[in-house]
Amino acid sequence: MKKIFNNLVIILTALALFASCKKDGVLTYLDTVNFPRSLTASVNSVSLTVSNNDSSVISFSWPSVGFKIKAPVTYKLQFDLPADTIGINAWSNAFTTELGNDVLGKSFKGADLNTIALTKLGLVADSLNTVLVRVIAVLDRSVYSNAIAVKVKPFKVITLKKLYVPGDYQGWNPAAAPVLAEAAGRPEMYEGFINIPAGGSYQFKITAQADWTPTAYGDATGNSGNIIVANYAGGNMSVPTGGYYELTVNLNTNKWTATKTTWSIIGDASPGGWNNDTQLAYDVTNQVWKVTCDMLKNGSFKFRANNAWIIDFGIDSNKKLVYADNPFFGYTGGLDNLSVPADGNYTITLDLHNSGNYTYDLHKN
Repeated sequence: MKKIFNNLVIILTALALFASCKKDGVLTYLDTVNFPRSLTASVNSVSLTVSNNDSSVISFSWPSVGFKIKAPVTYKLQFDLPADTIGINAWSNAFTTELGNDVLGKSFKGADLNTIALTKLGLVADSLNTVLVRVIAVLDRSVYSNAIAVKVKPFKVITLKKLYVPGDYQGWNPAAAPVLAEAAGRPEMYEGFINIPAGGSYQFKITAQADWTPTAYGDATGNSGNIIVANYAGGNMSVPTGGYYELTVNLNTNKWTATKTTWSIIGDASPGGWNNDTQLAYDVTNQVWKVTCDMLKNGSFKFRANNAWIIDFGIDSNKKLVYADNPFFGYTGGLDNLSVPADGNYTITLDLHNSGNYTYDLHKN
């Protein structure tokens, strides 16, 4: 009888412990979890342009959310239109981006925010739109921050057209050919740089797509500079020797040009001053022009082609390369010269292989 009694005590004790554990688990889940402070933004209004595409335009930050369970918390950021954040389907159309575990802030570049505004939220370009933003913290449940309003003015992205330059120098393969980009604000005017190695026939054609059809262009009467729609007929275009060529195509006038170039720097920040060019050498592997030399802080310099003031670059207010002189585009005033931040030995790189997006790098050794 005593043994039965002892067994009964053990069973009752176990049941009590089980009930206690189950009760604690339920109470833990039912505990209220809130954001301890508010979601904040670095600015409350953003005007997006091409010039701030690569810059951080807004940053969001929030405090950590304390759950009863000790584990990594996943945070998500949501963007939505004010009208879609009320009612039974509130936030159901929101754009949500998952940020990862224990992330307490997020910055957006102009280009990324512009994409969200135009393609994810359907905002009107060139107009100031109000967007609501909130954060979701997820562990054993989802916990929502306050929603804050941000005004966003997106800009219309213009996709420039391209022409392809297949030729003997690259196996007559349009799909793998270098491209000439349509110049911004200059419809049907295309320009870019092509490296044509020594040897071969130096012949090429131009196509409007990464294939030979439906549209290919050739030279009208044997390198006359006049374009005709070839589509397997018409002459090939050609250059006399191998080299690094600036190619231009104007489909408004049906003209094309090829100008062989070498590149240099000139200016009182450079070894040769304003009277003697310091030559850059072409790096075939990386498709860039480079030179390593001593430079001076108290001075400036420019990039120019063929040791002449016919094709040369300055920089705009955003430090981007812009043609100061170019026969195809004309003269651009109001540009600055380039400079280095301190005296020293620099490796200077000029990258012209990405048509329409020319860049440079000044690396202090």
